Amino acid sequence: MTLTKSKYYFEALDNYPYSLPDCLEALNYALSYDPEDADSLCLMGRIYSEMLTDYEKAKIYFEEAMQCDVANLNTPLHYIKCLLDNEDLEEAEKLITYALKIKGIDKARILIQKSLLLEIRCEYKKALEPLDEAKKYSYNQNMVDFLKARIKFVKNKIIKPKKNKK
Repeated sequence: MTLTKSKYYFEALDNYPYSLPDCLEALNYALSYDPEDADSLCLMGRIYSEMLTDYEKAKIYFEEAMQCDVANLNTPLHYIKCLLDNEDLEEAEKLITYALKIKGIDKARILIQKSLLLEIRCEYKKALEPLDEAKKYSYNQNMVDFLKARIKFVKNKIIKPKKNKK
């Protein structure tokens, strides 16, 4: 990472999502210095996915970021969210499986996405398993509290059999 490129990348990151024009200007500078910078490509994918909801364009940036750096820790999480939002569930499932093998990745956050995938498929009981597993990889109270709330939320979606009144 060159000093100039990182200056522009960090400037873009600092402006995201509050000032998209400034973010895009800095990001375009960063990509002009290094068109294969996975973090810059990932941020561009996030802009298209999270701000513009142009998932197909976002997927192009995320795929390019993955090709440039297959071990990047930022790209899989955001790419999985994009795939889930676009209902590309099979692709998301494959990426989740791959991401969980990346050394140093935040497994708790990936497992939350896995749970969300199962929840989208209405497999609520199965959706609880990754949340329980995510607890093992949680190292702060905020994450543990989030997981407890998420487990409660998913449990409330499970349809309970009605009892017969006699």
